[in-house]
Amino acid sequence: MSNPPNIMLSGLARRLVLDGLLDETAAKEAVRTTQQAKTPLARYLVDNKLAKARDVAVAAAEEFGDPLLDLTAIDLASLPKDLVGEALITKHHVLPLMKRGSRLFIAVSDPTNLQALDDIRFNTGLNTEAIVVEEDKLGQAIEKFLSQSESKAFEGLDDELENLETEAGGDEPGGGNDTAGSDDAPIVKFVNKLLLDAVKGGSSDLHFEPYEKSYRVRFRTDGMLHEVTRPPVAMSAKIAARLKVMANLDISERRVPQDGRIKMKISKTKAIDFRVNTCPTLWGEKIVLRILDPDSAKIGVEMLGFEPHQKELYMAALDKPQGMLLVTGPTGSGKTVTLYTGVNILNEVHRNISTAEDPVEINFEGVNQVNVNPKQGMDFAAALKAFLRQDPDVILVGEIRDLETASIAVKAAQTGHMVLSTLHTNSAPETLTRLRNMGVPSFNIATSVNLIIAQRLGRRLCENCKAPQDIPPEALLKMGFNEDEIGTFTVYAPVGCERCKGGYKGRVGIYEVMKMTDAIQRIVMEEGNSIQIADQCRKEGFNDIRRSGLNKVKMGLTSLAEVDRVTSGH
Repeated sequence: MSNPPNIMLSGLARRLVLDGLLDETAAKEAVRTTQQAKTPLARYLVDNKLAKARDVAVAAAEEFGDPLLDLTAIDLASLPKDLVGEALITKHHVLPLMKRGSRLFIAVSDPTNLQALDDIRFNTGLNTEAIVVEEDKLGQAIEKFLSQSESKAFEGLDDELENLETEAGGDEPGGGNDTAGSDDAPIVKFVNKLLLDAVKGGSSDLHFEPYEKSYRVRFRTDGMLHEVTRPPVAMSAKIAARLKVMANLDISERRVPQDGRIKMKISKTKAIDFRVNTCPTLWGEKIVLRILDPDSAKIGVEMLGFEPHQKELYMAALDKPQGMLLVTGPTGSGKTVTLYTGVNILNEVHRNISTAEDPVEINFEGVNQVNVNPKQGMDFAAALKAFLRQDPDVILVGEIRDLETASIAVKAAQTGHMVLSTLHTNSAPETLTRLRNMGVPSFNIATSVNLIIAQRLGRRLCENCKAPQDIPPEALLKMGFNEDEIGTFTVYAPVGCERCKGGYKGRVGIYEVMKMTDAIQRIVMEEGNSIQIADQCRKEGFNDIRRSGLNKVKMGLTSLAEVDRVTSGH
């Protein structure tokens, strides 16, 4: 058994240990965990069944001198409904009990949550006082209190929602003719509002998540998920039905995943597509929407974030009449945008361009796009075979997943076609060994691949609030900087302001661009490993992901912490 954390107990944890209600080792571990996660100790102890809710409440009341109340004795209908907003109640897990003059009494399970009292005091202008209650009863009371004011969850929506048009983007017959979920005007406005907010906020994904006692909506912005609202749990089925109607899905089918699309017309000239996926979970259907903005594919190569020599290599590879250009990286690293930018550059009247994607994310005028559908026999390999009989110049394969697809793509690249595709590997050198492990002969790899791009997306520092950070030279050396670089640049750190989220706004690409040189070709043909290829890349001046990230730090575009997060291990 590991040694207990070296933590001095105080407050509630110390009281529970002294009263014999909690083991000291468990208490120290709980304190350490809640401090790191910034979550209330009382809720952690009860949720993880380390202590009884009643014992925690009694100990907290005695330790901090606050009154103790049994919430079951309170009529929830009599609680003040307009003083504290739903967002504050759910954020801080508290409940307004009563107002007496300029004092507002707040039910809390953790009296040390001073931030909650301060936030409510600021928003209401009233003096706040804590009343200790049991954690489990508080959670139940909050859910009931919020469900009573369900109709108010949809108030104050923007006037622009009245003219917002949405339509299903898919062709599959679904439950669109069923009006269930579509007649509820508040639900319609609420969902439209969320979609509009996500687009305005630059989010990439929306998550609608049902749980046993709560319902959560989260947006992914700049690569990080954050919670935006918690509608009443009773609304989960209606929200799911509304989203499925919009995507032309079968609302009566809740046992299997479904895929669809929504097109939202923001104005006469602007429309946004959403890719919709439903997944049955324990407490209902989780629905995730991916925002597909056509403008993201037309941002231009200058905006991707390539360093000057990397951009030259990319443009030179696109200019070649044949060969393979591969982009690699984890899900959400921006591979699609990089490929689409290349397709947009190549999209001229004298070229025949065909793409096989799973699914097609953004529509291109002048590009023949195919949705891969393995169930109907149209997988990547089948699509590639069809393309080669259609006089192609440029072929985009969404992903090389197996030997058959890889072999056809390699042969196409060797016979006068430009082939663009992606693989899931961590670095450019590993991509070459990955192809060999699939079964592609080393000679074919060496003679067909022109360029490999490995990439990540890091959050960009907010220009309005970023601040210089004083970091010791030893720490910079450990991060990977050279001695001659130390002192020649300023490291910036995130601060946070009203214009950004936590000190970051937008994202910046971090790239490893590897050209297939004669020396690298020889290593591949001799069946060398990825370490040997990486060593040769360094000799030829191709920066790896880590080095490219450090260059972004030197340019003041992102922070050391962010580079360490997205390039850890490189």
